[in-house]
Amino acid sequence: MKILVKGGRVIDPARNFDATCDVALAAGRVLGVGNVPEGFSANRVIDASGCIVMPGLVDLAVRLREPGHEHEGMLESEMAAAVAGGVTSVVCPPDTDPVLDEPGLVDMLKFRAEKLHQARVFPLGALTRNLAGEVLTEMAELTESGCVGFSQAEVPLQNTQVLQRALQYASTFDYTVWLRPQEYHLGKGVAASGPLATRLGLPGVPVAAETIALHTIFELLRITGARVHLCRISSAAGVELVRQAKREGLKVTCDISINSLHLTDVDIGYFDARMRLSPPLRQQRDRDALRAGLADGTIDALVSDHTPVDEDAKTLPFAEAEPGATGLELLLGLALKWAEQDKVELPRALAALTQGPARVLGAALGTLQASAGQLLDGGVADVCIFDPRAAWQVEPARLRSQGRNTPFAGHELPASVRCTIVGGQIAYEAKAM
Repeated sequence: MKILVKGGRVIDPARNFDATCDVALAAGRVLGVGNVPEGFSANRVIDASGCIVMPGLVDLAVRLREPGHEHEGMLESEMAAAVAGGVTSVVCPPDTDPVLDEPGLVDMLKFRAEKLHQARVFPLGALTRNLAGEVLTEMAELTESGCVGFSQAEVPLQNTQVLQRALQYASTFDYTVWLRPQEYHLGKGVAASGPLATRLGLPGVPVAAETIALHTIFELLRITGARVHLCRISSAAGVELVRQAKREGLKVTCDISINSLHLTDVDIGYFDARMRLSPPLRQQRDRDALRAGLADGTIDALVSDHTPVDEDAKTLPFAEAEPGATGLELLLGLALKWAEQDKVELPRALAALTQGPARVLGAALGTLQASAGQLLDGGVADVCIFDPRAAWQVEPARLRSQGRNTPFAGHELPASVRCTIVGGQIAYEAKAM
C-alpha cells in the first residue's frame, strides 16, 4: 500500500527533525520525509493538518496475558489497545502460564501475534526455568526464537550466585538481562513504606528494597561486564544510583512507569484498589525525582506497565487485590501531560516513547535496529499520527483493553491518536482522514 501523510508536523527526536512536511510510505518503508519522490502516486492520502506525525511508540512493559491468563486479556484485545494508543512495538515479560522458557512457546506467541497484523511483539525469555531462580534457561535457543532479552519479570532472584552466572553467560553473548530491582524479603509489602502505609495498616515496601537490589546488580556488573536494563525504577534514591552507574560507564539502562510518573501513595486514599500497583506508589519527592530523571535522560524510557486485571481481582481488600492497571491507550497522553506540567519540550517527551526504548532494545531488534523508533528515508514505516488539541477523558468502559482497571479513570488527557501505521499498513484509524 502506498500512503501519503500530508501536511503534518513531523517530529523525529532521534534525528532532531521537527518540520511541517509530507511523508511518503510504500512497501512497508518510508520513501521520503519532506522529500516525496516525484511522481509518487498514493493509494491513500491522510490529511494530517494540525496533527503531529511521529515514529510509532515502543513500549517496553506490556503484559499480553496470553497464554494462561486469557480471562484477563486476549491478544486480540491487547493488540487493539496498543495500536489505538499509537504503540507499534511492545515488549512482553515471560511470566505467562506456561512461562516463556522454551522456544516452542515463544514461537507460538509470535505466530499468534503476527497473524493479527497489528503491533510488533518482542518477547522476553525467562532467565531461569519456570522463573524458579534455580536453573538458567537455554538463552541461545530462546534468542533464535525471537527473544530480545531475559527477565525474571516480577520474581526477584534470591540466589545471588545464580544471578552472577546468568550475567556472566549473558555477557559472553551480549544478551541484555532485564531486572526489576527489588530485594526479595523486603519487597513483600503492598504499599510504599511511609506515614500513609502506617496509618492504613498496610505492609510497607521500603526504598531499601530497591536500593539494596541496585547495589547488588551494579557490583555484579562490575565483575561480569554484562548489560542490564532496570525495569520500573520507583524511588529518588534509585534514580541517583542509576545516574552514578551511568557516569561510571556500567552498561545500564532503565525505565519508569506512567503510574509512578503521575501518582503518589496519597492517591491510595481510602484503600482504592486501583492504586494497588507494582512497584508501589511512593512519596512526592520520589515522583519529582523520577520526572527530573526522565527529563534529563537518566531514565531512558517511559512505559505503560500495561497489566490487564480481571474485575473480580480488583474488588478484593487492598492488600489482597491483584496489582496492575491497563495503560497502553494512556501512554502517549500521560507522557504529553507530564511534558505540559513540567514544561518539557515536546521532542524530548516523545524521545522517551520512541528513541529511548528503541536504543534499549538495540541489536536485539535485528534488521529493525537501524530504523525502529525513527522516521527516516528507507526506514520501517511504523508511524503514529495524533491530534495535540483533541483532549479526551479516560472512561474505562470505552478502553479497548480487556482490562478496564486504571488509576486514571476520569482524568483528562491532552491528545488523541488519529491513526497508527505498522509496517506500512493502517492498523488503527479513529475516523476517516
